[in-house]
Amino acid sequence: MQIAGFRQRLLSRVPLAGTFLKTPAYQLIEILAQSELDFVCLDAEHAPFDRNAIDACCAIGRALDFPVLVRNGDGSPREILQALDCGAVGIVVPHVDSAAKAQAVAQAARFGQDGRGFAGSTRWAGYATQSMPDLLKKSAEETVVMAQIEEPEGVEAAEAIAATDGIDALFLGPADLSVGYGHDHQTSDDLFAAMERVGKATEAAGKAYVSWVANAQKAQEWSAYGMSCFFISSEHSWMRAGATAEARGVHEIGKS
Repeated sequence: MQIAGFRQRLLSRVPLAGTFLKTPAYQLIEILAQSELDFVCLDAEHAPFDRNAIDACCAIGRALDFPVLVRNGDGSPREILQALDCGAVGIVVPHVDSAAKAQAVAQAARFGQDGRGFAGSTRWAGYATQSMPDLLKKSAEETVVMAQIEEPEGVEAAEAIAATDGIDALFLGPADLSVGYGHDHQTSDDLFAAMERVGKATEAAGKAYVSWVANAQKAQEWSAYGMSCFFISSEHSWMRAGATAEARGVHEIGKS
């Protein structure tokens, strides 16, 4: 049961490999589910995912028991509710730079007063085939909430964000954070200091530590900061790299 056990594996800091999906096509979920990836994340912040595309991709993920996360365009309750009702195993919320924002995100993703609206007729709820007690238990055990730390202010508030009930993981965004520090590269001392601080905050709070990396080699390097879950590149980069490698092989014919 990959979906049912995903949150526990994440919190246990088992090494997990996934990727951002930029193309709103459910067929890619089918293909990536055949790989050894542990999850995919639909990038509804920076790619053209509307609700229909999210719905279709989550449907395939559920059918194949393949964990699908959604990075929301923002942290609004509406965006969070729609992703979870469609069947996403969890959400990745950008630009969480304070404990107050973390609390609002966690509340919107969890059932309770002023929290996630309850509907038993959604895909996630099994289309009215599961009881309310079972669904509340399922949500508590399954739903993953990742807060992205992308601004220097978020780093300064990392301890409070990590300690927020309902937040399962802190996702350090190396690109946005580097730009926020005034750099045009991801090798600054500011970034490395931020990685160390956020890592200590997650460890102290018993939360997972997540980041984006370009490749597995970088994941190996950054695991020293306590990261265990990695969003590796995207299908765009993988398709381009694969196509280029094969094309170059053909272009070499007759040159030797």
